[in-house]
Amino acid sequence: MLNLISLLIGLVALVSAAVAFIPLLGWANWFILPLAVIGAGIGALSPGSKAGRNLCIFVILVGALRLMLGGGIF
Repeated sequence: MLNLISLLIGLVALVSAAVAFIPLLGWANWFILPLAVIGAGIGALSPGSKAGRNLCIFVILVGALRLMLGGGIF
């Protein structure tokens, strides 16, 4: 059950991160990253599959890369 919740959080964060790739919307990653960290934490508590945790880690990496490329704002 925790993995499913983590997957849902990861999907919401991934779609939001895709929208944040639009120029001048990079600041949205500051809200997406904490959401993905929470999802990764919930996924880490899941005793079974780790797909939700891995998805959230991917979103964290993509969001952090986008913030570095945009200078933290753009």
